[in-house]
Amino acid sequence: MSRRERRRVLLLGLPAFGMALAITSVSTYLPVLVRQQRASTVVIGTIIGAEGLMALWVPVLVGDRSDRLRTRIGGRLPFIIIGTPLMLTCLCLVGFVGSVALTGGLIALFFFGYFMAYAPYRALYPDLVGDEVAGRSQSVQAVWRGLGTGLALLGGGFLLARADFLPFVAAAGLLVLSLTVFVVLLLRRGYAARVRRSGARRGGPPRPFRHVWALLGERPDLRLYLLANALWELTLGAIKTFVVLYVTAGLGYSLDQASLIIGAVAVIVLLGALGSGWLGDRCDRARVVEAGLWVYGLCLLVPAVTTTPAAVLPAVLLIALCGGMLMSLPYSLLMPLMPDDEHGALTGLYSVSRGLGVMLGPLLAGLVISLCKPIFASTEGYAAAWWIAGIAALLSIAPLHRLRQAHVR
Repeated sequence: MSRRERRRVLLLGLPAFGMALAITSVSTYLPVLVRQQRASTVVIGTIIGAEGLMALWVPVLVGDRSDRLRTRIGGRLPFIIIGTPLMLTCLCLVGFVGSVALTGGLIALFFFGYFMAYAPYRALYPDLVGDEVAGRSQSVQAVWRGLGTGLALLGGGFLLARADFLPFVAAAGLLVLSLTVFVVLLLRRGYAARVRRSGARRGGPPRPFRHVWALLGERPDLRLYLLANALWELTLGAIKTFVVLYVTAGLGYSLDQASLIIGAVAVIVLLGALGSGWLGDRCDRARVVEAGLWVYGLCLLVPAVTTTPAAVLPAVLLIALCGGMLMSLPYSLLMPLMPDDEHGALTGLYSVSRGLGVMLGPLLAGLVISLCKPIFASTEGYAAAWWIAGIAALLSIAPLHRLRQAHVR
């Protein structure tokens, strides 16, 4: 990459830091807060699964609209600017309410604002980044995302142990800071003209759902990709929602200890994200992901059957490395499949596939934990979440293999 490309890729990754920090704080530490209100694991999974419900329709509407919108700052940035205050407000309030119903409502509004900003943000990548550096651009984005995730995992437990509202208010502040700096620098550092040209490429009436349905009917490669991606997000959603409860309630560690453990794992995730992007640009990206999925899926089953450190620690190391791969490479598999005038619409479709997984992962894991608690009594049932994650990861290999055989790079 040239120096200018490196600067652009680094800047494009910045919003991922704040958005990952915010959504990780919600999906990881809100279950602990809701559990204190005597909610069941099914209720917890339902609240966190609202992320997936919003992802089924908000990104499609917003992504398609961002392809058509004409403003002085392009079609993408207005949605990022509108979604940010909504996320900020919900994060600042959620730690102060004592009702499960109010918590669920605030989180639903947070996810609405999140996806209003997220789909146009991701569509900026194919707008501004060439396919020859797509893997590395997503690797850098995954590092930013991993830094936000790691900071939330490492610091959230410490903050939550001291006050219920602290992790969410801190996440809100960093979210607004990262998005504000991103918008200002993007428009000031020579990218303003290209950003203004983003979107506004298609004519015709806005029929986003009919349009994306037609795309799916015409493109079997998209169907294969979106099925695989939904399973990857299901895997991540199942683990992310219950990992803190697994470590604390299941294994008996304190919140402070859990933060240190999960924070250490997050560092390994970053290494996996950084290395896989570099490898994906030099090799067949689909082949790299497929090989990693075999390791990932089998290792995810290990914590489901044993809590012995000698078995769990090596498995967690490999899970973290492959998890970093799944943070960086999936969107770069989709970018070459996007026509120039469909970046927003297909990013919306990508978010729909994420939403299916994010919704089903917590729901299925919560249900299985509840049903299998007598079987996994030593961890209060939370080890069952690893079964859901492992099976989903292994099932995703089949559609990805067919996609790779179609010579999609």
